[in-house]
Amino acid sequence: MTGTLISLISIFIGILAANTFAYFKKQYSFGFTGNTLVGVFGSIFFIKSFGRLGFDPWSIMHNETFHSFPFFINCLVSILGGVLGLLFITYLDNKMNKKAAN
Repeated sequence: MTGTLISLISIFIGILAANTFAYFKKQYSFGFTGNTLVGVFGSIFFIKSFGRLGFDPWSIMHNETFHSFPFFINCLVSILGGVLGLLFITYLDNKMNKKAAN
């Protein structure tokens, strides 16, 4: 596995997390395309933010060895990024719509 493949897996996990969360919580859904975009950007944002702690793809593949615990943490951070990104965008959407209604 390479660092690039781990990055793509992390982004895909963020997409799945955002779409799955929106499927079960309909009030947070922006449709498949919107949820996918939020999942991508939320996942990337959180992986870049928390990757500095040693969970980035290149730390997972340090010295051409796959380290499973940082990969597991990377996947959890990616899930968290997708879900929290969806919650944040819903919050912003509600604030903007409330402002426009007044």
